[in-house]
Amino acid sequence: MSDLQLTVLIPLYNEDESLPELHDWIVRVVTEHRYTYEILFIDDGSTDRSWSVIEQLAARNPVHVRGVRFGRNYGKTAALQVGFKASRGKVVITMDADLQDSPDEIPDLYRMITQDGYDLVSGWKKKRYDPITKTLPTKLFNGVSRWVSGVELHDFNCGLKAYRQAVVKSFDLYGEMHRNLPIVAKWNGFGRIGEKVVQHQARKYGSTKFGLDRFINGFLDLLVIAFMHRFSKRPMHFFGGFGTLSFFIGTVLAFYLIGLKLYNISQGLRFRNVTDNPLFFFALVAIILGVQLFLAGFVGELLIRQNHHRPEDYLIAERIETE
Repeated sequence: MSDLQLTVLIPLYNEDESLPELHDWIVRVVTEHRYTYEILFIDDGSTDRSWSVIEQLAARNPVHVRGVRFGRNYGKTAALQVGFKASRGKVVITMDADLQDSPDEIPDLYRMITQDGYDLVSGWKKKRYDPITKTLPTKLFNGVSRWVSGVELHDFNCGLKAYRQAVVKSFDLYGEMHRNLPIVAKWNGFGRIGEKVVQHQARKYGSTKFGLDRFINGFLDLLVIAFMHRFSKRPMHFFGGFGTLSFFIGTVLAFYLIGLKLYNISQGLRFRNVTDNPLFFFALVAIILGVQLFLAGFVGELLIRQNHHRPEDYLIAERIETE
């Protein structure tokens, strides 16, 4: 299996109607181009017949179809994380199971990785068939993602992407990070990121599983990724920096108030107690906050040095492996 050219990775949740058609379409395309391949289905705790359909597809195509079924629904990021770790192909192409991503794009995506030298190629659904309630938040999210990351892509959230194997093996995903995979790849050292306009098809079966709350979570995870990229290995630089600044401001204010009182006394001027001045309490809060932030940074440094990061474990209920 080390010479396997291609893994087509499909995370899914309640997509039993579309799976046979998607499987046959993928097989037709990869067979025409004579790829050695595997189709890896990750069932994210579906409550319909999706897993039964995957078992039937594996029985029909036992050499090329693999499957993993979660014991419950964890989300698309978890499905991709498990799928990336299980993938065997030198190129990994992800696509959604709802037939809105076209398998006809596979050859061009594969070529851009293997011949054009990209680490990651992201699809761009330039013409979409989604309602405005989905397209408008998507455009806003893409704009913020470009601004935060410097990765110039039009469609970060497109499920149709191609990766070099080393890229997916470097991922350690959680939350809603599947929306930010190009950013994670870049910050992992894989900066050759390309984009390809891909065909977007109207949903044929069922209804969308994603709502506005997913975009809100995506924004929050984008902030987490940006923070972790800069400070995960050096929390003292973040907490200690703000703590030092806060402590410095509070100390300067406190000495200023004390000095002002002493000056007024020496000059025979009217004065009031330092504790009667509202600035004194501001200075006191700044000093206390500075100490707390510094200690938070110190504790963070200790945790990093004493604990190795362990990826989240997901309950795998069943697996299907190739013969």
